[in-house]
Amino acid sequence: MGRDRRPLGLLFWLVLGSALTVAVFGASATGIGTGTGTDPGMSSHGAGGGGPEPDDYVDIRNVPPAAPAPRPGPDGSTGTYRVDCGRNEGDHYNQDNLVVSPGLPGGAHHTHEYVGNRSTDARSTDRGLAAAPTTCRGGDRSTYYWPVLRRTDRPATHAYEKAAGHGNAGRILRPAEVRLEFHGNPVGRVVAMPRFLRALTGDAVARTARSEADVRARWGCSSLPGRFTTRYPRCPEGDRLTRTLIFPSCWNGLDTVDSTRTHLVFPAANGVCPRDTFAVPQLRITLGYDALPAGTPIALDSFPEQRHSPRTDHAMFVNVMTDAAMAVVVDCLNSGRRCAV
Repeated sequence: MGRDRRPLGLLFWLVLGSALTVAVFGASATGIGTGTGTDPGMSSHGAGGGGPEPDDYVDIRNVPPAAPAPRPGPDGSTGTYRVDCGRNEGDHYNQDNLVVSPGLPGGAHHTHEYVGNRSTDARSTDRGLAAAPTTCRGGDRSTYYWPVLRRTDRPATHAYEKAAGHGNAGRILRPAEVRLEFHGNPVGRVVAMPRFLRALTGDAVARTARSEADVRARWGCSSLPGRFTTRYPRCPEGDRLTRTLIFPSCWNGLDTVDSTRTHLVFPAANGVCPRDTFAVPQLRITLGYDALPAGTPIALDSFPEQRHSPRTDHAMFVNVMTDAAMAVVVDCLNSGRRCAV
């Protein structure tokens, strides 16, 4: 499982990435994405490329509480394991996407922010990731990354803020908190993730997709933790805005990378994994941003035609834990303990 398994997948994503490049530049040339959102508080410096739209915002107090999580059964793995990898204090940003577009520099067409493995870019290999330094305590060399969130009424001042282009403009908001947690399964024990497993959650093209099946955006506010929305929340004064990114956790037992997104899928609402899949630790990334003045315009980096839609929120993960370290995570979850490193 630890070998670099890419030849066909790499070719697929190189071709796809080239097509996306043509589509993106074509959209720019024809003026797609040049509208202006007019949410209260949006300034004339709003996000380049058009959007967000007025209905992309919602007062979190108007969002109903989420349905409760399924109650764990007698055989459930109820533990949690937290990894501390910092808040990207080293300014690790790029426009690559190793999981979706391996080998294609700039393939994301927007800026991703990283914690964990300090070497991650489009050209990363399994061997290179395994030897690289990390920001994580305890030596976890896994890579965790997501698109940046910007304040669009403030200009970009750093080179890494200006690098994306394609309508992604404004000052990048650094998370005040990055919480990385692995959870168990409510109905059974989990097995180890294979080393170098690639994982993706969310849909970067949700605004123009034919289906919302892959939308996993969960935006919220710190004072109302049980309320989530696929829109940008307007939070009560003093609240942190939050993003929660939950990964699929039912593995097919065979593949570490799969361009069709079938090697790792979500369990049913009751926690049961599909037939012929195995429950593995479920990664949850929670990002918290310091309170902003009322009406501050914000925008998620996106493809131009997605117009910074909050529904396009997504994140990626490559497991580079050693087998021994993953065994510790599995034991913690299966024994129902709360662990941290």
